[in-house]
Amino acid sequence: MSKQDAHPTLLIPGPIEFDDEVLQSMSHYSQSHVGPPFVSTFGESLSMLRKLFQTTDPASQPFVVSGSGTLGWDMVAANLVERGDEVLVLHTGYFGDSFADCFETYGVQATQLKAEIGKRPTLDEIEAALRAKSYKMLTVTHVDTSTGVLSDVKAVAELVHAVSPDTLIVVDGVCSVGSEEIAFDAWGLDAVLTASQKGIGVPAGLSIVMTSGRAIERFRARKTPPTSYFGSFKNWLPIMQNYEARKPSYFATPSPQLIHALHTSLTLILASPLADRFAAHRAASEKVKRAVTSLGLRQLASEPAAQANGMTAIYLPDGVQATALLPKLLERGVVFAGGLHREIVGKYFRFGHMGVSVTDPKRDDIDRAIQALEASLADLGYTKAKA
Repeated sequence: MSKQDAHPTLLIPGPIEFDDEVLQSMSHYSQSHVGPPFVSTFGESLSMLRKLFQTTDPASQPFVVSGSGTLGWDMVAANLVERGDEVLVLHTGYFGDSFADCFETYGVQATQLKAEIGKRPTLDEIEAALRAKSYKMLTVTHVDTSTGVLSDVKAVAELVHAVSPDTLIVVDGVCSVGSEEIAFDAWGLDAVLTASQKGIGVPAGLSIVMTSGRAIERFRARKTPPTSYFGSFKNWLPIMQNYEARKPSYFATPSPQLIHALHTSLTLILASPLADRFAAHRAASEKVKRAVTSLGLRQLASEPAAQANGMTAIYLPDGVQATALLPKLLERGVVFAGGLHREIVGKYFRFGHMGVSVTDPKRDDIDRAIQALEASLADLGYTKAKA
């Protein structure tokens, strides 16, 4: 039984519900950020991130910096490409546009390969784009939070290695790390960026980036200095290396409480095989998607292979508005999210199912949410159309 104060169950695509132990870690007493106890906690957290991302390559490098997941975009744009470089952005929703905007801010030329809403660019389209122009980097959003579209990162990476082997492969994993498998070494990825408040299950405030040895080499070979101060690898790389070696180091003050929460959550995650965690997310996702179908509703991501396991984006039925549905759900103790994609923002809603709501067998969050959705739709006069 949770020790948290009674509250509506948060089932949006992040932030998510947090484990009691994680929240307790947030109340850790104040510590010196350069003292041995905290340095050890931070170093262990970095080492555990390697296990979560499935990298054993000593040349790979995790970064944990205070900030939102968006800071990861800045760190990639400021360190791994330079002004005038060409980047191919695979677009599956709102966050493709945003990542492209970030690159343009740094003077990097971003070309978006866009798919229809609810779909993802095909491998043939990606190959044609890579053969038409030389790109320093390709980015792919593993799960776009605005659409619930899941990209096949493994297949994309295999294609890039075959067709354009010098192109860095960068994954926006903000809505996937912790709920979708990422085999960093096996897939040959160069950077995966994420945030603490989604599948990793830690309160918002940490930007997390895993980089390959090749990415670090590309950074060191820059012709110009990094175009960010706070986000510069020049400043953060020695700090992360020292922390992981259990040596005190300083550039900017981290949040000891958030790092303790990260350490606790990673310890809980890694206490069981990652394969079991991903299987639990797949099972919860299948349950949600069966319920959506049984209610006569449609997902934005119509193809099963392109449907995320940590969230589901669902079209509103005719005659039902999100402004009416979401308050009804709240009355039943469940919080869903409205739409985010600019073109269809008022036409759908989003159901997040990741983290402790999925992995803790003592919780019935998903079942209660499905029941609340069915009852709330009925309250609003919705009935499934007869076949």
